[in-house]
Formats: sequence, structure tokens, C-alpha cells
Amino acid sequence: MTYNEAVALMEEYTESEALRRHMYAVESAMRAYARKYGEDEEVWAITGVLHDFDYEKYPNPPDHPAEGSKILEQRGYTEEVRRAILGHADYMNVPRDTLLAKALYACDELCGFVSAVAVIRPNKIRDLEVSSVKKKLKDKGFAKNVSREDIQKGAEELGVSLDEHIGFVLEAMKGSADRLGL
Repeated sequence: MTYNEAVALMEEYTESEALRRHMYAVESAMRAYARKYGEDEEVWAITGVLHDFDYEKYPNPPDHPAEGSKILEQRGYTEEVRRAILGHADYMNVPRDTLLAKALYACDELCGFVSAVAVIRPNKIRDLEVSSVKKKLKDKGFAKNVSREDIQKGAEELGVSLDEHIGFVLEAMKGSADRLGL
């Protein structure tokens, strides 16, 4: 289970560049959190880059992420990684009982939202600030498919304030701005 193998698997199943960039965004946040918490950065990066790899082929719940989890099991991915990926979908009712699972859940929706905010700005993510992200969170018409409740709940489960979480994820994504097209 190497990072390069995980990327190859993600690319095998995912054609959409936007979805690939989302998974890379989540990977960048997960890597940063792994460093912060002293965890295995490669395992956390793999979890981030694979969390939605099955979405194009199995877009309907519970097929996503259940079918993906079966594929990951067949390919030898650990139960910890599979459970974290299953747990990022509330409807799977898989407890987020590890720091890895909590971080993935916390990063998923927020990374999508930050990307949506960044893409409409002249300087993209480079000068994006927490206050601007929070302002857009209040605009229910903006990126309306992103669950504000999940973003808040993710920060709470991770045990950080929303401001701290947004700032941390922003910095992680800024470090990968070119790769993310931001």
C-alpha cells in the first residue's frame, strides 16, 4: 500500500479532473494534519487521495463508498483506511472512532468549499483568508450542495475551533495550489 499505488488506483477509477483535484485537496489537508498530530503521513495521504475514488462508478449511497471499500479490501488496504473512508459518509453509520477518520470527515466538505470559494477569486487561493471563507459559509446560495453542518461537525469531532480548522486547511491547500488549479 504505497502512495503511488493509491494515486494510480484513484486515476484508474476517476476521469473527472475536478474530482481528482478534490481528492488531492483532501490529501493535502490530511498530510498537514498527519504532521501536526505525529501520525503516518503516507497513510493519511492515501486515505485522502482515495476517499472518493469510487464516486464516478458508484455515485449513489450506499454504493459510494461501500463498493470502493470492497475494492480497497481486495487490493490489501488496511481496515483503518477503509473504515475512515466508510465513515466519511454519515449514512454508512460507521463510527469515526480514530483520529484518521475524524480528520478525513473534517477535511472533506471543507476542502470542497474552500475550492469553490477560491475558484471565483482573482488570485484564487493565494490571498484567501479565514474571514472570507466564513463569510461565504453564511451565504446559503453559494455552493449550496456543501453541507455547512458537516463542516461544523467535522471541526467539533476533530476538537478544533472552526476558525482554526479553516485556517489550517487553507494553509495546507495553499501549499498545493498549483496542483489543485487554485
